[in-house]
Amino acid sequence: MYKYLFFGVSLFAVSAPAVAQQDEASITVTATGTRIEVEDTGQAVTVIGTEEIEAVQGADLTRVLERAPGLTFTRNGGVGGFTGVRLRGSEAEQVLTVIDGVRVADPSAPAGGFDFGTLLALDLGKLEILRGSNSTIWGSDAIGGVLVASTRAESGLRAHAEYGARDTASAALSGGISDPDTGFLGLSGTWFSTDGISAAEEGSEADGFEQWALNGHARYYFSDRLEVFARSRYAEGDLEIDGFPAPSFLLADTAETQATRQLTGSTGAVYDTGALFLSGAYSFADTDRDNLDGGGAETFASQGRSDRLELRGEWRPIGPLLLNFGAENEWTSYETGSDAGADTRTTGAYAQAGIEYNAISGHIGARVDDHADFGTAVSFGADVSYEFARQWRLRASIGEGFKAPSLFQLYSDFGNLALAPEESTSFDLGIAYGQRAADALYGAMTLFQRNTDNQIAFVSCFGQSAGICTNRPFGTYENVTRTRARGVEAEVWARPAESVMLGAVYTLTDTQDRDTGLTLARRPRHAATITGEWQLLNALTLGADLRIVSDSFDDAANTVRLDGYETLTVRASWDVSERVQLFGRVENLWDEQYQTAAGYGTPGTGAHVGARFAL
Repeated sequence: MYKYLFFGVSLFAVSAPAVAQQDEASITVTATGTRIEVEDTGQAVTVIGTEEIEAVQGADLTRVLERAPGLTFTRNGGVGGFTGVRLRGSEAEQVLTVIDGVRVADPSAPAGGFDFGTLLALDLGKLEILRGSNSTIWGSDAIGGVLVASTRAESGLRAHAEYGARDTASAALSGGISDPDTGFLGLSGTWFSTDGISAAEEGSEADGFEQWALNGHARYYFSDRLEVFARSRYAEGDLEIDGFPAPSFLLADTAETQATRQLTGSTGAVYDTGALFLSGAYSFADTDRDNLDGGGAETFASQGRSDRLELRGEWRPIGPLLLNFGAENEWTSYETGSDAGADTRTTGAYAQAGIEYNAISGHIGARVDDHADFGTAVSFGADVSYEFARQWRLRASIGEGFKAPSLFQLYSDFGNLALAPEESTSFDLGIAYGQRAADALYGAMTLFQRNTDNQIAFVSCFGQSAGICTNRPFGTYENVTRTRARGVEAEVWARPAESVMLGAVYTLTDTQDRDTGLTLARRPRHAATITGEWQLLNALTLGADLRIVSDSFDDAANTVRLDGYETLTVRASWDVSERVQLFGRVENLWDEQYQTAAGYGTPGTGAHVGARFAL
């Protein structure tokens, strides 16, 4: 008898006794593309589960992501504003993002990245963050790492509602029915609304944000080895933004708005005999964006689309030996209101051999990609994990990454068809004690370095009309530099008593433009999160989260400085019964004034209260 579990982007079968023992926070799909326990990979992976996401509270995903070492973010204003996530000093667009098995990068965005301002934490069930280049498994965009988000897919009925500062309100409702012999059917919906803050730090008019989203999951079991699945997500948001009005052309209050619609989906089948696991799927992602002026007239519009066919597999031919493999074909296209757009195709295949034997686990693999515009690219990767003493592990990995130029960088009015793909090589070496999700004490320290070549950046053509600026009066894109990021990640999580949890994560990131010697923009050298929880009387839990970020520069020339900051959130929850919980928090308790992007404001102190119900 087999039962099926859903983790990240993979569906797989395990024997019934293991279901009760397996902790979803110990499983990751980011390392191999299929199932693997975190301690069996030499790569640096953080898994954040449902319980931890709920404990942090609220819709703001960045407050959850701050618990992962090596991760920083910048945001243009309040919740809903454009949000870029960086891993180990990467560009925001160099982080591959996957939601419910679908790659969600927007091909119409200038650098083809994903805006995390459009993803809220309201119905997320799991986050996996892999730090380091991993194009061997994931192909293009995985230079800084991979972030996989999974929405909740659980039996029963759950509801959530919250209200707080700046007329911020949110609600979530999810339900699912399942049968171990038949399958699962689930649906969730979320709504979020806030009056917000002024996106422009010097502004006085608040810029609001409203979004609603629907998610659906379905699985049907033909047998204990074969199932089919379908998943879909639709999100629609309206964001008030500030612009750069004449005559000063400085960031200031405007009446502009931005409407974003995202539709993603995937369908496929899983075949699992235990020794052989196969998952085949078709997926798509469609992002439409419209900018409107104060009178409702369209000032800019864009549409990005990707369609993907993929096969992923794992074969365990004998004992501890395994082979991960896969192939995919992806079609991407974009168009905007100012140009006709373009499309392209990428085909790739990979194989990764591995061994998981007693105290040692290791993997080595290679990938070949054929891009319609750039020809063939080859990527290599390897990792090893060795338990040299009880609970103690040494980890090491090396990975290559590449990112093809976006369609906008190639074919828009600013485009440059001579661009080459960005390429990276990353190394890390670490030591870990215990398991973060399972043990009373977990600690890890990792040294890392990533070198990137052919990094693409926008080049201004103001006052120039020759060379690369010919017929591009407003600027263009160019492979302008080589970069380096290196540093140290450290984290510790402890339960000194059954009712007490303490945690701290810290990252030192030293970044450099290897051609100019300058520090890369918006990369703080130090970032840390300190958190703690204390459970009282089995019903009341008190918690606090302190985020500390050092100074950084906002520009490549290192002339505009962003001051460091410290923000504190205190929170509490009360389990009224097994099915009802009340909770509340105060964010930015001491009203810290800071910026993560020059000129853009950030929220001050705000209190929020809410309730959860489960049936």
